Amino acid sequence: MANEMKKVDAVIVGFGWAGSIMAKELTEAGLNVVALERGPHRDTYPDGAYPQVIDELTYNIRKKLFQDLSKSTVTIRHNSAQTAQPYRQLAAFLPGTGTGGAGLHWSGVHFRVDPTELRMRSHYEERYGKNFIPAGMTIQDFGVTYDELEPFFDKAEKVFGTSGSAWSVKGKIVGQGKGNPFAPDRSDKFPLPAQKRTFSAQLFAQAAESVGYHPYDLPSANTSGPYTNTYGAQMGPCNFCGYCSGYACYMYSKASPNVNVLPALRQEAKFELRDNANVLRVNLTADKKRATGVTYVDALGRQIVQPADLVILSAFQFHNVHLMLLSGIGKPYNPLTNEGTVGRNFAYQNISTIKAFFDKDVFTNNFIGAGGAGVGVDDFNADNFDHGKYGFVGGSPFWVNQAGVKPISGLPTPPGTPNWGSKWKAAVADRYTHHVSMDAHGAHQSYRNNYLDLDPNYKDAFGQPLLRMTFDWQDNDIKMSQFMHERMHKIAEAMNPQLISGSPKQQGTHFDTTVYQTTHMNGGAIMGEDPQTSAVNRYLQSWDVPNVFVPGASAFPQGLGYNPTGMVAALTYWSAKAIREQYLKNPGPLVQA
Repeated sequence: MANEMKKVDAVIVGFGWAGSIMAKELTEAGLNVVALERGPHRDTYPDGAYPQVIDELTYNIRKKLFQDLSKSTVTIRHNSAQTAQPYRQLAAFLPGTGTGGAGLHWSGVHFRVDPTELRMRSHYEERYGKNFIPAGMTIQDFGVTYDELEPFFDKAEKVFGTSGSAWSVKGKIVGQGKGNPFAPDRSDKFPLPAQKRTFSAQLFAQAAESVGYHPYDLPSANTSGPYTNTYGAQMGPCNFCGYCSGYACYMYSKASPNVNVLPALRQEAKFELRDNANVLRVNLTADKKRATGVTYVDALGRQIVQPADLVILSAFQFHNVHLMLLSGIGKPYNPLTNEGTVGRNFAYQNISTIKAFFDKDVFTNNFIGAGGAGVGVDDFNADNFDHGKYGFVGGSPFWVNQAGVKPISGLPTPPGTPNWGSKWKAAVADRYTHHVSMDAHGAHQSYRNNYLDLDPNYKDAFGQPLLRMTFDWQDNDIKMSQFMHERMHKIAEAMNPQLISGSPKQQGTHFDTTVYQTTHMNGGAIMGEDPQTSAVNRYLQSWDVPNVFVPGASAFPQGLGYNPTGMVAALTYWSAKAIREQYLKNPGPLVQA
C-alpha cells in the first residue's frame, strides 16, 4: 500500500530546465512546490569537482550522467511491421538523469527559434502551395508566435548568461560582421559578448564568406566573462577546457539548472526537491478529467502518493509522453487512422557531418573547446532560401562548434585508415590537431509513420510497459541531407584541405541506433490550436486534464533547425506566466476546445 504525503499546491515531474524554471516561477507565485527527479542528486560539487570531472572514461564512455537503461529504456523499430527491440546501450541519443537532467550534461548552444518554424504548415502552404508538403508529413503550427515568445527568450538568456552577437535590437542593426543577418529582431542584446572564436571557427568563417554565405557567432550558454544572473546566481568565465558535453562544468561557466536556478530555489521555503523519485503515473479522478497528484517509487523502493492541485510534467521528451500514456491522459495516437494525439508527431534531428583534414602547417588546437562556442551559417536554415525547385521541406544551419576533441572518443582519421595498429596510431598523430569538423544541423519533420506508443512485449523495472519508438528516415530527410551536405561541402573545399570526408544520407538509409546523432528528441505531446491534432494547448495545458501542464520538447510539432533548449526555456516561461496570471485566478481550461 502506498504512503500518502501531505498535499501540495504543485508537483513537478523532472528537474531539468523546464522543471527548474517552473519551480522558480510557481514558488514566486506563492505556491508550495515539490519537484520529483527520477535520478540521483547531482551538482557542480561533487559531480563537477576538478580534476575528477575531466575523466573521459567515466563520463563520455561509461556515461555517468545518463539514463540507466537496465532499469528503463525505449524499444525501437523502423516500421510498424517490425517487432521493436530494447535500446540497451546508449549511443544514438543520451537522455540524462539526476538533478539538472539534460541541462547538466548539454553542450550549451543556446538558440532562439526562426519565426517561420513556429507556423510551419501555414508558411509552406502560403508560399509553395498545399501540394508541396509530402503525403504523410504531419507538420503543423505551434499556435504561438515569435513576438509572443520574444520576452521569454530574452528572460531565459539573462538567466542562462548567454554569450553572443546580436544582429538587430529594437529594429536597429548592431551586429554587422558578427551577428546573424537572418535572425529575428530582439528586445535587448545578449547578456555577454560572444565567446572568442577558435582557429577552426575562424577558418570556417573565412571559407563561408568566400563562397558567399553569412557566418556569425553562435549564441553560447558558456560565459565569455564573469556573470551574475537575474536570480543572483554567479558564473565564472569559460576557460575552453573542452569538457562541456557530458560533464558538469567545474568552472561554473556552462548554464545549467544546478548553477543558474537551483541556488535561488534553495532559498525558497515553499520548495522541496526529492531525488531518486521515479514517477509511475499521474493519478486521475474516476472521470479522468482532473489530476489528483502522482505516484512514485522512492530510493527505498516504497510507493509514495504525492497529492497536488497542479501537476507539471517537465521530464525529458520521452518520459513526458510515456507518463501520459501510462496515466491515460489524452487519446493515444493511431497511425492507421491518423487519430489520437499522445505519441503523434515524433521527430528528431537530421545531421550531416564533414571533416576537412590538413597538413601539419594548419594547427587547429582541437583539444581546446567550449560546448556552445563556434561560428554558424543560416543561409539554408528554415526558409531562408527558395525551396520550390528542390522538392523538400525544412532547413539547416551549418556550423563549426569545436567542443574539445577527447583522447578516447574523439580521434578522427581519414577514410581507409585501419581501426587499430601502427597505421592507425600514425594517422591519429598526423591528424589529431590538423582537422576541422563541421555539421549541418538539419531540422527534422514529423510524419504519420514516426510515432510513440506503449510496447506490448517489454516492461521496465517497475513492471510497466516500455515506451515504443517507431522511427525511420523518410524521402524528404534524404533529399534535405543531400542538398545541405553539398552546400556545406563548398565551405570545406574553400578551406583548401588535403582531403575531405563525410557523406549525406542515401536512399535506403535507415535510422542507426549505434551512432550518436543528437539527443534532440521532439514531439509526442505536441502543442496546437486543435485538440484533435494536439495533446496540449498553446499554454502547454492538457486539453483533457486541465490541471496538467506539459512543458518540454515533447510539445514541438516537428523538429527545429536549431537546438531545442532555448525554445524549451522560452515556452516554459510563457506557460508559467499563463499559469500565474490566468490559471491560478480561475482554474480550468485556458483555451476552449
